[in-house]
Amino acid sequence: MAESKGTHPSKKRTSRKEVLEFPEVNGKTVEAVELFSDHEYYAITVRFQDKTALHFALETAVFSFPTLSNWKSGNDRILKKYKSVGSNIQRL
Repeated sequence: MAESKGTHPSKKRTSRKEVLEFPEVNGKTVEAVELFSDHEYYAITVRFQDKTALHFALETAVFSFPTLSNWKSGNDRILKKYKSVGSNIQRL
């Protein structure tokens, strides 16, 4: 698999971001990439020529960022920002 020639992400990380590496697949040749999309199941599988696979099961999430606004002037003027609310995601 050809190495990406794009820029690498900044070394600065925020507390919510995670970068995972999969050294076990370095140097393997990709045979196929599959995307599964169903109303209850989403996944990406990278299959290699040596009959191994790297599988990513995905879970959708919904986030809400509520605000109270005043529109009397015709423009949105935020009066209050509330705590964001997110769907519960099961971590395996």
